[in-house]
Amino acid sequence: MKKVYGSAAEALDGVLFDGMLIAAGGFGLSGIPELLLQAIKDAGTKDMTFASNNAGVDDFGIGILLQTRQVKKMISSYVGENKEFMRQYLGGELELEFNPQGTLAERMRAGGCGIPGFYTKTGVGTVIAEGKDHKEFDGETYILERGIVADLSIVKAWKADTTGNLVFRKTARNFNPPAAMCGKVCVVEVEEIVEAGALDPDHIHLPGIYVHRIIQGTHEKRIEQRTTRPRGGADGT
Repeated sequence: MKKVYGSAAEALDGVLFDGMLIAAGGFGLSGIPELLLQAIKDAGTKDMTFASNNAGVDDFGIGILLQTRQVKKMISSYVGENKEFMRQYLGGELELEFNPQGTLAERMRAGGCGIPGFYTKTGVGTVIAEGKDHKEFDGETYILERGIVADLSIVKAWKADTTGNLVFRKTARNFNPPAAMCGKVCVVEVEEIVEAGALDPDHIHLPGIYVHRIIQGTHEKRIEQRTTRPRGGADGT
């Protein structure tokens, strides 16, 4: 089965449709599948729902799809630094389903593992719990959260082999693995593709069974908030 494709547009061919649910990896600006998001923008797919921790910033990440009004709903943990995300939500132009970060990650992981739902204490007594099933376990109240099964997963990894086994680097190993797991089709962009067998089995973070298509590309290394301190005296201290 061919998994390596020549471009993001080629890898997404035949899997995009209006109104679809997409699970996207990334945390802040780390591990964002930027090439695949640009290809989705170029394809003109609309009325999409994104399950993603956040939406990047105005001109990067899912933010580029908010600018073109291609996103109908976000399932997210926070708005972050995206002013357009905030403006559309407060203006009633964008649906938003807030999820605690751990709950969102577990909803993705559960969907990928075939678990339709789970109970958690997180959100009990808040607006998060409104309309959800409540149940007591050992004297404590829990709410039911449903697993997420997306039409498409888009993620970014550091390395892949030709069978789809993935290795992530540092902070990019956050929402990317659970997002990859929950998609009916999973498309991955990576910095390097190696031959099957080249990766140490003990270093693989996500097995290739979850991955359907892979592309290799050059990625922008953005910093969401660059924080520095003034240099000291002439000796640099």
